[in-house]
Amino acid sequence: MTGDRAAGPDSPEDAIGVVIVDHGSRREEANRRHEAFVAEWRGRGGYRAVEPAHMELVEPSIGTAFAACVAAGCTTVVIAPYFLWPGSHWDDDLPALAAEAAAHHRGVRFLVAAPLGPHPLLAEIVEQRIDRCLAHAAGAAGECELCAGTGRCRWR
Repeated sequence: MTGDRAAGPDSPEDAIGVVIVDHGSRREEANRRHEAFVAEWRGRGGYRAVEPAHMELVEPSIGTAFAACVAAGCTTVVIAPYFLWPGSHWDDDLPALAAEAAAHHRGVRFLVAAPLGPHPLLAEIVEQRIDRCLAHAAGAAGECELCAGTGRCRWR
């Protein structure tokens, strides 16, 4: 999909930005993987801006990503948690961090979307991972993109 998605029936002129936020890690590789995922997802189109963010520990922060969306002309910012389940980050931390970021951008509204689970496609993903690892361990398939070169997917 290309173009801007409407923020709702009451304001079809709004330009939406998306901030996909993970927890953030001390492991640089984990942070880069998240940022690469977001860059790939951005290519799907449909939103004025799509930015990665880490809730804590490293940049870009939610505030930095929120500001990038606003700089791109967004009038609505969706904070999309890259977390499996609802918890205190979704209940408390993300709304507080988003409100703090929005306070610097008068007239820009935001919402915090639901986390990934429970979603029916997650069960399929788990099944696919298990099947691929079993096939690799049995010598019938190569390593998946995550395990490639690590030697992790093997019988012990």
